[in-house]
Amino acid sequence: MAVGITIPTMAETGRVFIWVQHLLGIGHLMRAAHIARYLAAHGWAVEVASGGAAVPGLDLGGARLHQLPPVRAADAAFSALVDLDGNPLDDAFKTARRDLLLRLFFAADPEILILEHFPFGRSQLRFELDMLLATASQSSARPIILASVRDILVERRPRREAETVTAVERSFDAVLVHGDPALVPLEASFDAAPRIQGKLVYTGYVGGSASGPEPPPGDGDKEIIVSAGGGAVGGRIADVALAAAASLPHVRRWRILIGANAGPRLLRKLRARAPSWVVVEPARPDFRGLLARCAVSVSQAGYNTVVDVLAAGARAVLCPFASERETEQTLRAERLAQRGLARMLPETALTPDRLAAFVAEALAMPRPLGKVKVNGEAETERILAKALAWRRGVPA
Repeated sequence: MAVGITIPTMAETGRVFIWVQHLLGIGHLMRAAHIARYLAAHGWAVEVASGGAAVPGLDLGGARLHQLPPVRAADAAFSALVDLDGNPLDDAFKTARRDLLLRLFFAADPEILILEHFPFGRSQLRFELDMLLATASQSSARPIILASVRDILVERRPRREAETVTAVERSFDAVLVHGDPALVPLEASFDAAPRIQGKLVYTGYVGGSASGPEPPPGDGDKEIIVSAGGGAVGGRIADVALAAAASLPHVRRWRILIGANAGPRLLRKLRARAPSWVVVEPARPDFRGLLARCAVSVSQAGYNTVVDVLAAGARAVLCPFASERETEQTLRAERLAQRGLARMLPETALTPDRLAAFVAEALAMPRPLGKVKVNGEAETERILAKALAWRRGVPA
């Protein structure tokens, strides 16, 4: 957006301004996009300020996207922020980005401000967020200020949690937790959650209402669908799945989907080894449609993938990505397994024989339809409408 251009207003349910920053993957952005798209489709005027690298084809529906000067994590440990060329952020960059964000906020004149993941994370961006919060809080027409977080957090440092609680108590009206407390309450990954219990509002998982194209006839029918991301773990799942499928009698077809980041080399390697009953192909936009038809899904346990699996009602084998710092997927997979909604095969135990056995066990499971709340977009819209009606003095 060019500086100085005024954002036009429209007849709307309410005006919402969403700030979101993705640093490595795009999960945070996709969750914000699901919410923005749903709100816009239901009459809200929605502005999204995104601070990560642009994502081609991002679908915001009727919401408006405003690209901030993009930054990313310098490494997987989030040791620092850099621009897309790998340069450290200097004061001039930070000032320009902060000033643009404030201009966008003023132009949008929102009734609701949503900060995705802050103050539970993104503390390295306080150079702009502290000013945004101060500006919003001191406005004569102060918006409702909400934090927005996924079901499971990563950092578990007492000092950092204490700072988060202080920020929530000082500046936020509520925290939207995009998960189902019956599956994973926030305190499972955030020890200080009881101190802000009165401000926690659970929405259910976001992404359940998303839809895509229907697969061609026959694709996915009673198949084993393996979705493998582009990283080393995703590649390993694909490799092990191919070996597992090759070791079994040709009873049903396996379909292995390779993420875009894996590149053509992995695709060619697996196709060269695949028996006739195994299809190896790039990830598809009709993924959820394939899941709705499949016999079993094999995947990692990231937020968006799990929502796809649950929304489609697919039986699942989850092979969570895990490392010393990354425990999110393991906790999510463990909780689903404890409730009988999936089988969990740890990365350390991932072998062709074990995967084949877990797939056989998953085939005997009931489909997990309706067992976890995945209507997070609709519930978020209901919560915002109720809050805004209360603010306006209108009966909800």
